[in-house]
Amino acid sequence: MGQYIELNKENFEQVTKAGVALVDFWASWCGPCRMLAPIIDELANEFEGRAAICKVNTDEEKDLSAQFGIRSIPTILFMKDGAVIDQVIGATSKAVLADKLNALL
Repeated sequence: MGQYIELNKENFEQVTKAGVALVDFWASWCGPCRMLAPIIDELANEFEGRAAICKVNTDEEKDLSAQFGIRSIPTILFMKDGAVIDQVIGATSKAVLADKLNALL
């Protein structure tokens, strides 16, 4: 069973430098972030072995949030080989996220 990867400044580059990654910038107090959490869990299962499904807690990783210019949460970055290719700001459907991941694979 796949599980999302909790990213921090120590492991961010290592996890995202090769292949496809979805990176969810979130916080525990954010209602839309909590609504998105089960979708992130489902994507982690469905894309196991094909894409890294990751989360960054913006309260704990302020430097990473600043590095990527995160001003609203949830913000989801779609990365390929270390580069940001696309992003979604705000809660969205699982289908939208899966389609964006599949387009990068």
